[in-house]
Amino acid sequence: MPVTTIGKSLILDGELRGTDGLSVQGIVKGKIEIDNAITVKKGAIIKADIKAKDVQISGEVKGNISASGNVHYMEDCTVVGNTSTARILIADGASIKGSVHINI
Repeated sequence: MPVTTIGKSLILDGELRGTDGLSVQGIVKGKIEIDNAITVKKGAIIKADIKAKDVQISGEVKGNISASGNVHYMEDCTVVGNTSTARILIADGASIKGSVHINI
């Protein structure tokens, strides 16, 4: 699966949609809809709602997260927003403020 990377020096303001995977190292504001996986790297800032198959967060997200597969909150992440997913893994040290809804 191809992965598109938004580098550390990039700022994207608007809607981002696609079928490939996404790796974010910079800043994204607006809305993100990805058919595959999204990875938010340490130091990245997302101020957007995220909809994807799988989500892994090491950076900062302010927005709601909806995943049809897995959500993995890594130990360094900060998340403010509600989460809806089929499966979730929260590492020790993750900071989360919001509700979590597990879809069965």
